[in-house]
Amino acid sequence: MFRRTFWFTAGAAAGVWATAKVNRKLKQLTPESLAAQAANKAVETGHRLKDFALDVRAGMVQREAELEEALGLDAPVDAADRDHELPAPRRRAALGPTARPHTTYSIPTISYNRNEDH
Repeated sequence: MFRRTFWFTAGAAAGVWATAKVNRKLKQLTPESLAAQAANKAVETGHRLKDFALDVRAGMVQREAELEEALGLDAPVDAADRDHELPAPRRRAALGPTARPHTTYSIPTISYNRNEDH
């Protein structure tokens, strides 16, 4: 008698548990719930991308500072150091005309009359 009661109770509990689990899963798969999950994932991805961009920017600033220090670019420029500066870039006009002569190509035109074939 106790055995039957035990198994009946165990079966009823398993049925209630399975039903509750299926109902929860069905609620997760409604269109509203799926849309909310997608929106949350998009916001989370946006935050991760923003953090990544900020990390990249901080690394760029740090690397620029290291390069400027290594090259001595962060020091003030004195009048004596101006002799060692690179020359200003030349203007394209100072190099002379670079325009090529314009050539036109004539494409031969062939008239084709389909009636000539018959």
